[in-house]
Amino acid sequence: MNVKERYLKTIEYFQSAMPEPETELTYTDPFGLIVAVILSAQCTDKRVNMITPPLLERFPDPAAMAAAEPGQIFEFIKTCSYPNNKAKHLSAMARMLVDEFGGKVPSDTTLLQKLPGVGRKTANVVASVAYSKPVMAVDTHVFRVSKRIGLVRDAKTPVSAELQLSENIPADLMHKAHHWLILHGRYICKARKPLCSQCGLTTICKYYTGQIKKN
Repeated sequence: MNVKERYLKTIEYFQSAMPEPETELTYTDPFGLIVAVILSAQCTDKRVNMITPPLLERFPDPAAMAAAEPGQIFEFIKTCSYPNNKAKHLSAMARMLVDEFGGKVPSDTTLLQKLPGVGRKTANVVASVAYSKPVMAVDTHVFRVSKRIGLVRDAKTPVSAELQLSENIPADLMHKAHHWLILHGRYICKARKPLCSQCGLTTICKYYTGQIKKN
């Protein structure tokens, strides 16, 4: 099976099994999403979804959050991982949105990465989820699943995987594919004990068929 056929079968499966995938982060607008994604680093979506409602009720837009001190933000996010750093990032991010972007979250990934606390993956998530841009955010789930299925070869870094996935997934499906791979990795293709018996991709999966080393 060549790469093109592998992608085709993978996409066909997910289009049938998961036709309308969505992020599990709760958000109402791009600002709420970027706040949630910053908070989600090394933190579960479940925990973030508990934190963001009171946080965004108190600081509902960039102007309100920009006017807050990091210590004030910290009180709302202290149950997530690395709350001190994230409070500083959120405060600085909101100030830059106000000062340089007219209080609006940009859709361009290069501009997004100028914001404090926003790296390549976070920028791609925001651009993909909020604006349906054809970019692929590669987190630990996407990285693992794409390697196991065999969608990427010799990918030593998330950026390498991102470039291969972006080259082979149609632009109009990219924002869906991001969720397909994340959700599949979260609930089926788990890191330690993948639920292969519940997966419809075993016939083409290099991990399942023993073409790559099982860890």
